[in-house]
Amino acid sequence: MSLYQFEYHLKVSFEDLDPMNVVWHGNYMRYMEQARCELLDKLGYTYMDMKSDGFAYPVAKIKVKYIKPALFRDNLTLRLDIISIEPALDIKYTMFNNSGDKIFEGQTMQICLNTTTMQSIYTPPRRLELAIKRLSDEK
Repeated sequence: MSLYQFEYHLKVSFEDLDPMNVVWHGNYMRYMEQARCELLDKLGYTYMDMKSDGFAYPVAKIKVKYIKPALFRDNLTLRLDIISIEPALDIKYTMFNNSGDKIFEGQTMQICLNTTTMQSIYTPPRRLELAIKRLSDEK
């Protein structure tokens, strides 16, 4: 079950390609990060907001599955599903190409840290919790 779902759209640039003229595998992590930042913007609780509240969310675990290559000038849709926010922020990523084919799956787990003590916190910041609830209720 998804607490909140978000879509991010991007177009593959020439600089994203490897010598085989497909998107270099490492760029998928960059796409995931770009989409995650846009998701946090949509929630109204960005990494900068977290920092000012004394929290950080480093990635602790990442899992990826490459299904089909993305190509130059492809218009990609990356669907993000927030799976859970407690004890960690778990986000599932599903990427589709121009034809609607699923080409990539991934998942990240981010642990909330108190930036003063650098200790893990197993409950989400209240502002994050309220932001997800607000957007979920709007649907």
